[in-house]
Amino acid sequence: MRRIATPFDTTDDPPVADGASIPRFRILGVPVNAIDLPTAVKQLTSLARLPQPSRIFVREAASLMLAIDEPEYASLHETATLIVPDGMPLVWIGRLRGFKSTIGRVAGADLLEAVCAASVKTGQSHFFYGGGPGIVEELVQNLNAQHPGLKIAGALTPPMIPSGPLTDIEALIGTDIETIRQADPDFIWIGISSPKQEFLMEALGPLIGRGVFSGIGAAFNFHAGTIKRAPGWMRDYGFEWLYRLLKEPRRLWRRYIVLVPRFTIAVIAEQWAIFRGKK
Repeated sequence: MRRIATPFDTTDDPPVADGASIPRFRILGVPVNAIDLPTAVKQLTSLARLPQPSRIFVREAASLMLAIDEPEYASLHETATLIVPDGMPLVWIGRLRGFKSTIGRVAGADLLEAVCAASVKTGQSHFFYGGGPGIVEELVQNLNAQHPGLKIAGALTPPMIPSGPLTDIEALIGTDIETIRQADPDFIWIGISSPKQEFLMEALGPLIGRGVFSGIGAAFNFHAGTIKRAPGWMRDYGFEWLYRLLKEPRRLWRRYIVLVPRFTIAVIAEQWAIFRGKK
């Protein structure tokens, strides 16, 4: 995996009230922040110093279409602190909408790598919640090796999380909630699939009370080494989806063969309406 350079110092960045200073635009009605990786790292580092929780969504075409299909899921995006563009199509759309110099790809795996590198200097701590059996342990081991001095407050593999809003989260993972609260981490990384991880973050935030909750899905597997990530050139040119589909066709076929084409058609129609001045 490519190391993500962080040529910026976040130590003296002032705390931010929320992500409101980062401009947003909408893709098919779903808000996305016009942000790049260095700015996202500075925002997360600053948000982690605040006495209230923050929620970071990492969006690409397929998960954005899930939000369109599920109104309760879509509503979570309206109150998320930041919604960063993971997929290159979202970046291209943002640039087309006028954010040429402020938007860049913020993939979950890259965000984790960059925030970990920055936090070695700031002294901020991390908690990892997700992955299957053995994955979170490999993740922690690899991150410790890559970032000497990294503060890891804890790591847990959750039980099976149901889909949809979590109305009785304490009954489901009550012991885990107390473990995270006692660890008092600055960053809580959630590594399960969407939309489960976003509903989980919404439920956990008020119970933990502080920290930056980021849903990064498959990034746990990438950093644990259980799934190989696409080569850098494929990520840079927007072909990571193809690499992942070829590697995991049975699990990902619906995401990339059904949802992504729907996204493409809908976005073309939306952009044409904007061009025609009808939207």
